[in-house]
Amino acid sequence: MRKLLLLLCLPIAFGCNSAGTTTGGTPTSSPSSGSIAFVDVNVIPMNRPGVTRGQTVIVEEDRIVAVGPTASVRVPEGARVIDGSGKYLLPGLAEMHGHIPPPQAPAQFTEDVLFLYVAAGITTVRGMLGHEGQLELKARASEGTIVSPNLYLAGPSFNGNSINSPEEAIAKVRQQKREGWDLLKVHPGLTRAEYDAMARTAREERIRFGGHVPAEVGLAHAIEMGQETMDHVDGYVEHLDGQQKPVDDGKLAEIVRISKDAGVWIVPTMALWETLYGTAPLETLESYEELKYMPRQQVSQWIETHKARLANPQLDPAMSRNVIANRMKILRALNEGGVRILMGTDAPQQFSVPGFALHRELERMSAAGMSAWDILRSGTVNVGEYFREQDSFGTVAQGQRADLLLVDANPLDDIGNVAHIAGVMTRGRWLSRQDIDARLAQIAARNAE
Repeated sequence: MRKLLLLLCLPIAFGCNSAGTTTGGTPTSSPSSGSIAFVDVNVIPMNRPGVTRGQTVIVEEDRIVAVGPTASVRVPEGARVIDGSGKYLLPGLAEMHGHIPPPQAPAQFTEDVLFLYVAAGITTVRGMLGHEGQLELKARASEGTIVSPNLYLAGPSFNGNSINSPEEAIAKVRQQKREGWDLLKVHPGLTRAEYDAMARTAREERIRFGGHVPAEVGLAHAIEMGQETMDHVDGYVEHLDGQQKPVDDGKLAEIVRISKDAGVWIVPTMALWETLYGTAPLETLESYEELKYMPRQQVSQWIETHKARLANPQLDPAMSRNVIANRMKILRALNEGGVRILMGTDAPQQFSVPGFALHRELERMSAAGMSAWDILRSGTVNVGEYFREQDSFGTVAQGQRADLLLVDANPLDDIGNVAHIAGVMTRGRWLSRQDIDARLAQIAARNAE
C-alpha cells in the first residue's frame, strides 16, 4: 500500500495551461515606496496570546516600523491609510510543504500559482522539490518583480533514482550547498548508507534536510540522524505498526517524547493524505469551487487518477480508514506533547489548489484537536522560529518583515475566519480584496478557455 500511495502521489503535470505570457493589465500593487498605516485595527500579534484592540500598525518598505494604540501612534504624512475598524490583523500564513512550478513551466502558470498562494493569505512558501534554474525565480520574488510569497527552496530531491551510492549523496549535498538551496529534500528510496552519508555531510556543510522517511531508514533513525522536518507525518504510522490496527498509546507517547526532545518539526498535510488514501469521496473533491483556478486538463487528470485509485484492487478501504484515523490521533498526540507543528498542504497536488488547500487543511488540524491558537502558531510564529537565521517574521511587531493578513472576523473564535480575507501584505506589497478578486477572475477565465 505504501508503494501504491507513493506512486499515486505525483507532482502536478506542469504545462497543461497553454498560456505562455506573463500577466498583463492585472492590478498587482507594487511594493510600497512610502508608508502604509493600518489604523484602528485589532491585532493578533502571535508573540503573545489574544487580541490587542484599537491599534495602528505602520509599515515602511518591507518592515513593520511601529505598532501601538491608535491614539498614540502618529501616521506619517502622505502614508496610505487602510481602515482596520472591525477587522483583525495577524502575520501572514505559511505553506511549509508547497511546490513551485519548474522553469520549463509556462511563465503565466508559474505566476498564477504564486499569486494563488498570496491570495489565500500565504506570505511564505517552503518549496519542497527544487528544479535547476528555480533559484532565479526566488530572487525575482525577493526583489518584488512578481507577486509572490517569500520563497525558501529545497534542492532537487535525494531519492532512490537520483542517488546510487553514499559517494553520490555526499557530492550532491555539497553541490546543493554551493548552489545556495535552503535545504535538502528527502524522498523515498534511499538506502540507509546513502541516507547516513547525506545526513553526516549536511551536518558538516550546515544545511538542513527534511521530507519523507525512507523505508530502510525508519523514523527512529531519521530522528537520530538529525532530520528536522517529518513531512506528511511520514514514518509515524509505520513506526507504530498502525497500518492495520489502532496505534498503541504507550508507544505513541514514547515516540512523541523522542520527537520533542530531538526538536523535530511536523508538517501534517492531513487533507491531501485523505485524498491519496481514497477516504475523501470523489463527489466532494469535484465540488471544490477553487478547481476553477487550475487548468481544466489538470483537473480532469486528477479526477481520472482518483477514479483509478478507488478501482485499484490493491486499495484496502478498511486499512485506509484505519491509517487516516491513526494519523489524526498521532497529530493530536504530537501537538499535545509539545512537538512543533508547521502548516502545510503539499499543493499543488491532487485536488489541492495552492492557497485554497490551506483552508481545507486548517479544518483537518482542528478536527485533530488543535486549537485555533495552535493552528495559527503553526503558520506564523513557528515558521518564523524555523527560519530565524534567514529573517525576522511571523509576528506583528516592530522590525518584523511586513507579511500581514487582514481578515474580517476573529480567527481565534473560529479558525475558518482566516478565509474571510480583506487584504494581504507580503514584504510591504499590499493587495486589497479588490486586487485579489480581479486577478482571481482573470485566472479563472484563462483556465475556462
